[in-house]
Amino acid sequence: MGLDEAVSISGLQLVAGIGFRRRTETEEIVGLVRRALALIPGELQVVATAADRAGEAALRRTAETFGLVPVAVEPEALAAVDSRVPTRSVRIEASRGVGSVAEAAALAAAGEGAVLVLPRIASAGATCALAARPPEARG
Repeated sequence: MGLDEAVSISGLQLVAGIGFRRRTETEEIVGLVRRALALIPGELQVVATAADRAGEAALRRTAETFGLVPVAVEPEALAAVDSRVPTRSVRIEASRGVGSVAEAAALAAAGEGAVLVLPRIASAGATCALAARPPEARG
């Protein structure tokens, strides 16, 4: 399924993958997620990030804003989807081993067969990407 096909599906179940710098404020991350959802409307079901950042206060509060609990994605799971990550940040590849934490977290947390429907968008201190869960994962 291509990007255009995925976007045209009504009732998308979305996973937001988040990458962020330490000290990034909750409001900035929430604003970025809202901006992403304005571009690709759907039902936000998961907010995910790298496991070592999932407990950060700003991410927890961001997830709570959307009535969710953050999902921690282990480095092995991020690496497993890296070949499907279109954005390549040299800095993030060097430190994390993936091209984009946001894109990899979205794809990994959305599950097998997930489609990236919004490559990462960025603010000053954060990135957000959206993946759609495959139809068989909906319920």
